[in-house]
Amino acid sequence: MKIFYKDQMAPTDMPGNYSKSPSKPRRFLDFLRHTPVWEHVQVSDDFVPMPRNQLLLAHTTRYVDAFLSGESRLASSSGLNWSMEFRDSVLLTNSCLLTALREAIDGPAPNLTMAPVSGFHHAGPEAGEGFCTFSGQVIAALVLYQERGLRGAWLDLDGHFGNSIEDSRDFAPDLNEAIPQGCNINPRGEGKTYLIDLAKKLEMLTELVVSNRIDYVCVAHGADSHEWDQLGSQLTTSEWLEASDLIYEGIVAMRQVRPTLPVTMALFGGYRDDHPESVLGLHAMDLAKALYHLVGIERLGSYRAEVRSVSDAS
Repeated sequence: MKIFYKDQMAPTDMPGNYSKSPSKPRRFLDFLRHTPVWEHVQVSDDFVPMPRNQLLLAHTTRYVDAFLSGESRLASSSGLNWSMEFRDSVLLTNSCLLTALREAIDGPAPNLTMAPVSGFHHAGPEAGEGFCTFSGQVIAALVLYQERGLRGAWLDLDGHFGNSIEDSRDFAPDLNEAIPQGCNINPRGEGKTYLIDLAKKLEMLTELVVSNRIDYVCVAHGADSHEWDQLGSQLTTSEWLEASDLIYEGIVAMRQVRPTLPVTMALFGGYRDDHPESVLGLHAMDLAKALYHLVGIERLGSYRAEVRSVSDAS
């Protein structure tokens, strides 16, 4: 499978920022190189920064131009300090997601790709929010719908509700077709309650896919839903991995009817100053689960990265 990545996606130095999400793509790729997953991925840098006209699909001119120039407080409304390096990384991460989706849609089987990105699902039309600058999933969905009439579902398993899709529906009315109501899937609750809710929503999604009302799926299994995360805490490690199994087993069922259903993966949240490798390990295990279920790489079905508690890490 293809992972889309450029070094410029990950700023090397952003002092004063609480969130280390901007550097996450680079850190994830570095982590992945030392896992058994690495031999089964191909890294592609065949994409360019997102142009201004695509940003304007989901955001006001005032906000887009403020961020591109860095000339007002709006440029740092995501809670991250603005710099030209950061600006360039944001344009690449947004383009990375759209490129990965296009490849999953148009590429060969197994129609599975990854954009190792985060920082999208809290941004609104007029400003950024919560370490999110532009709503990349909204932009990508609008581009794919307006250019090709494609409709997507977003499985957002980040530890926090992905509000940018719902907050953008009035600003961009085409979004109601591009991501139909009920297809911004954010499981609720904790532990088994969370898993039951996820299973029910996957059943609903299966019906939409089978009836040709959804054309592609994006999976963003954020690591901040893990119990040891600084900003989340819904699931134990076993439950977090069970959620991965539910997702990819569900997609296998969908592919019984739609064999080439495109699937793109993203990273989204995860915050662990005490042991940041645990966040990357969760993402690596999620990718291994996808390759096991959707590609049939048997030996990855039992892959476990090291995930440590605060007490273990200290």
